[in-house]
Amino acid sequence: MIRLLINVEGQTEETFVKEVLADHLYKKGFGKVNARIFGNARQRNRRGGVGSWESISKEFLRQLTEDNEVYVTTMVDFYGMPATGNQAWPGREGAKRFTSSLDKAKYVETLMLDDVTQKMGDGFNPKRFIPFTLIHEFESLLFSDCDVFLDSIGNRKYVTQFQSIRGGFATPEDINDSPETAPSKRILSIIQNYEKPVMGNIGILGIGLVKIRSECPHFSEWVTKLESLVVK
Repeated sequence: MIRLLINVEGQTEETFVKEVLADHLYKKGFGKVNARIFGNARQRNRRGGVGSWESISKEFLRQLTEDNEVYVTTMVDFYGMPATGNQAWPGREGAKRFTSSLDKAKYVETLMLDDVTQKMGDGFNPKRFIPFTLIHEFESLLFSDCDVFLDSIGNRKYVTQFQSIRGGFATPEDINDSPETAPSKRILSIIQNYEKPVMGNIGILGIGLVKIRSECPHFSEWVTKLESLVVK
């Protein structure tokens, strides 16, 4: 039975894994699916966010070493990754040369895999580490269905504004121009009392995995990779 550990940034992503993604993967034949927030697992006040690659990659190496059958993946925001200095994530700075958000994410994912594979050494199966980068952030997924998201949180009066934002981009994963206009910032500019952990997951539960995958190709590609781990 496949065991999967998904490393995430915070409580919202953790809840998404537990309440949406894990159920889907169990139906596909997974034996165990866990979410782990980055940081010190024993100290809740020291968990969350994206720290330095040096420290977080050590977590990946430990996870892969302690259980030589577990598969490890990530759900991390590209724009949250440190880009320079001793905290920089692989490829984060170099990815700036790409104009496509998808190309940026894939470039970083490739270099993350290369770094972990090199550090794990001979005999490591690189298929056990599956880096996934949310091109912008978790809230981008909520634009997969603006109507359902707003219905779910009881704010349908804003649907025109949300649809206008969504209509300006090829996919929900592309919704971002700068740190000031990230998906979460756009939502907060319209819904001042938006609470990410609660409303975000209520919206995601309402929208559902099928719709998200149909609207967000990079996210869907990640889920497909995970599904493929189960040999029929």
